[in-house]
Amino acid sequence: MDSWKRDALIGIAASVVLGAVVGFAGSQGSNTVGDSLAVFAVCAILSFVINWAAYVPSYLNRTEKFYDITGTITYLSVTIVALALSTDLDARAIIAAAMVAVWAIRLGTYLFTRIRKDGKDGRFDKIKTDPLRLLMTWSLQALWVLFTAACALAIITAEDRKSLGIVGIIGIVVWVIGFAIEVVSDQQKKAFREDPANDGRFITTGLWAWSRHPNYFGEITLWTGMAIMALPLLSGWRWIMLISPIFVTVLLTRISGVPMLEARAKKRWGDEKEFQDYTANTPVLVLRPPR
Repeated sequence: MDSWKRDALIGIAASVVLGAVVGFAGSQGSNTVGDSLAVFAVCAILSFVINWAAYVPSYLNRTEKFYDITGTITYLSVTIVALALSTDLDARAIIAAAMVAVWAIRLGTYLFTRIRKDGKDGRFDKIKTDPLRLLMTWSLQALWVLFTAACALAIITAEDRKSLGIVGIIGIVVWVIGFAIEVVSDQQKKAFREDPANDGRFITTGLWAWSRHPNYFGEITLWTGMAIMALPLLSGWRWIMLISPIFVTVLLTRISGVPMLEARAKKRWGDEKEFQDYTANTPVLVLRPPR
């Protein structure tokens, strides 16, 4: 078997296994459907079902254009199902669900609009023509949704409820800060790209003067806020839900986010003095006032 086929199969299997582990852990202390099926487990299964279903037309049409919007649909679907099947919903659960919905709709709309304008997502050039690698990509998105939303789903599906308290309020504040940073930085980059004078250039203004990837910093911060909100409800196996901010951080700083964009930028502008000064004086991730 070719190595790339083996890697794709391993990726698919790993996604399912890791999803099952998080689904099991999140099911401890979860509301149930009937006498035994945990609501958290239903959400975990639903995440994979939606993405595997979307894989079929994606491969048949050799397109990635509805990949990001499917991610949004998955977030909204698992959140709605968690709300619908859980009982005794409290302020923490409703606020957490609203946070996921607002974030998912905002980011999904932004990414979908961007790919419609660009016409394609370069990451999928070689993937979308190969059935196994494409299936792995859709499986990883299902796992991404489950991992990142783990703390929110733990809050919504919790069998035992607790008052919001100071920890919950701190979590909300941290989430709002992270969301604001992500939205502002995305809008600044969008405006920069739409200006013909900036064609072929890199952004160094606004929050992008504070960090080379402020949107990613905002993303990590908001999911950390969600994890803080979930802390009073975690015990036993449910501590695994803290995989959420850890996963987001590792994904964006070590796998598909920062490394990919940094390599692309270095290849394009690495020989330019202005770019060298920018990278030397601007943090990769954490915001810092420009020098």
